[in-house]
Amino acid sequence: MKAVHITAAALLAAIAFAPSTARAASLEENVDQAVTILERFKDMPEEGIPKAVLRDAKGIAILTVLKAGFVVSAEGGQGLVVARLGKGGWSGPSAIGTGGAGFGFQVGAAVSEFVIILNTDDALKAFSRGGNVSIGGDITAAIGPVGRNLGADVLPVAAVYTYSRSQGLFAGVSLQGSVIATRTDANTEYYGRAVTPDEILSGTVRPPKSAARLEKALVSF
Repeated sequence: MKAVHITAAALLAAIAFAPSTARAASLEENVDQAVTILERFKDMPEEGIPKAVLRDAKGIAILTVLKAGFVVSAEGGQGLVVARLGKGGWSGPSAIGTGGAGFGFQVGAAVSEFVIILNTDDALKAFSRGGNVSIGGDITAAIGPVGRNLGADVLPVAAVYTYSRSQGLFAGVSLQGSVIATRTDANTEYYGRAVTPDEILSGTVRPPKSAARLEKALVSF
């Protein structure tokens, strides 16, 4: 019985730790973090995202995910998704998040940064409709090819490519099985009114001026 209490307590602590940390960030803060993540990935040329993959992307999602646990594990993450518009521009950001809990012998905590390349129109639509997107369920996913100078003939083998970085190193971790949800309240706070992901990602909604630094980072990436 004592072991059951310890396990339950650890589960509650892990769940409380990860998602609450994620909830603390506003979309404004997520924009700043996304710019930093793009700069970090850009500094990894040998294991960077190929220019050909970026050139053909329909959209990009950027997430910071915290995983923590002792005996049981929990993870929570926040970030944003943007869509490519005409003439090489990008939409404003739409807030997203992920979280969950599971059993397994794990100790400690780790933070991973993800850049998710949306290769197809269907992948972009999955994020545009709001609600939840199941990676590996609603859309197929694979760990993306690496190398900034990889040939221009790179063809997508999945609707989504995932790239991850953990503790300063390229991690090659997939988000397979994760569920990513729209953070409606964060979008409302950032845009000053209720807006849908489709309105944001289609370019219908004009983003705040602070989104300009994210678009600049995307254009120069």
